[in-house]
Amino acid sequence: MSANFYMLAKALLGKATCQSANTTRFFLSARIRNARGSNRFIKIGAHTLVKGELLTFRHGGEILIGDYCYIGEGTRIWSSKCITIGDRTLISHNVNIFDNLTHPISPRERHEQFMSIALGQFPSVSNLGESPVYIENDVLIGSQAIILKGVRIGAGAIVGAGSVVTSDVPPWSIVGGNPARLIRELTKEERL
Repeated sequence: MSANFYMLAKALLGKATCQSANTTRFFLSARIRNARGSNRFIKIGAHTLVKGELLTFRHGGEILIGDYCYIGEGTRIWSSKCITIGDRTLISHNVNIFDNLTHPISPRERHEQFMSIALGQFPSVSNLGESPVYIENDVLIGSQAIILKGVRIGAGAIVGAGSVVTSDVPPWSIVGGNPARLIRELTKEERL
């Protein structure tokens, strides 16, 4: 690791990485990687269990998680704009949620980003085509699903395991596949 990486790590050491309720539980597998260096950019609600990774980029990003949520082991939530997760949402294991492209489209910008990372630095500015993600209350996201930028998942929706969500999901519906498509709406009994 480079000296710059250790300097950045030392600068962040001891700083709060997120705001959370005293009833929020972090498991050994949980990782909070808040490159923005201020706890106001990651907020986690009461009675939420975190086993996955929450990451903001240095140039931007915000993660807001409601009450009584579950973030499964191996799940990664990557924000350079804003990802909002409503109350009582269950995100299973190995899910990936992105509000950005993660790497620039331009080969020159992509190489600059790579060089910055290779030198142990967080890239300070990148064009990542950011667009917020909104996951409303009572959503279930199955294991190994991928949620891409600019998506809204409606209240009570279910995203099937392994699905790739590239467009909005209606409330109280089940979607699945790659790309995720409507399978059916939930019945009145299933909505209780």
